[in-house]
Amino acid sequence: MSDAADQDRPTAAGMYDFYLGGTAHTPADRAAAERITQIVPEISDGAWANRGFLQRAVRWMAAEWGIRQFIDIGAGLPTQRNTHEVAAVVVPDVRVVYVDNDPAVVARGRRLLAGEAGTAVLEGDIRRPEEILGHPLTHQLIDFTAPVGLLMVAVLHFVPDSDDPWGLVARYLAAAPPGSGLALSHGSGDQVPESVREASLRVYANTRTPPTERSRTEIARFFDGLEIVSPYPGAPAEPTFVGAWGAEDPAAADSDGSRLAYGAVGRKP
Repeated sequence: MSDAADQDRPTAAGMYDFYLGGTAHTPADRAAAERITQIVPEISDGAWANRGFLQRAVRWMAAEWGIRQFIDIGAGLPTQRNTHEVAAVVVPDVRVVYVDNDPAVVARGRRLLAGEAGTAVLEGDIRRPEEILGHPLTHQLIDFTAPVGLLMVAVLHFVPDSDDPWGLVARYLAAAPPGSGLALSHGSGDQVPESVREASLRVYANTRTPPTERSRTEIARFFDGLEIVSPYPGAPAEPTFVGAWGAEDPAAADSDGSRLAYGAVGRKP
């Protein structure tokens, strides 16, 4: 397929921005997202629940663990509140490296963050940890002798089993010192009827990064060796639906959309 034809294909980042009501998407993104919305009407609610999970997890790591630097991998940089804005409420001198593998997302992010102290946007593939961790922009902002917040929110379901996503996460964590945190969310079809799952996956199959759904058990494996935070008082320390994580009222936050993904936060001992 030619580069021009590939540019006409929808992207997960652009579709995500559409679900969030943003403006950083193409006509192809919008058309694909509208088809998904017809199949899974709660997808927009799910995107907002996932975005809320990211924001609450970042605030938690900054406020409870004093983390002042983050690497946001697969950031997407939608036209909604991003990591540095959330963390700055708690940590004014926060430093954030945003990473995405889509050149258009990276270019837009650099325009969006021009002049924003303590931020950088680099093009990188989550499947190549050493290139991201060793990138000059990363080393300009991230001190690997101090705790780091690793954010992998709604990105690992775009990494197939053949690329060993569990091994990839372990490589990132190996580079982070004790006290570092991992916030991770991942799409799952556990609560979705089979016919709906198959129809939505067919639409996403036409994107540049078709997804791989995983069960809660498979998602929990990403946190092997970490101390998982209880998502809310009285809850077991394990992945939960993204809408419920960190919510003031987990029962009220629970919805069909929030059940489209699991999320958790863990700390490296």
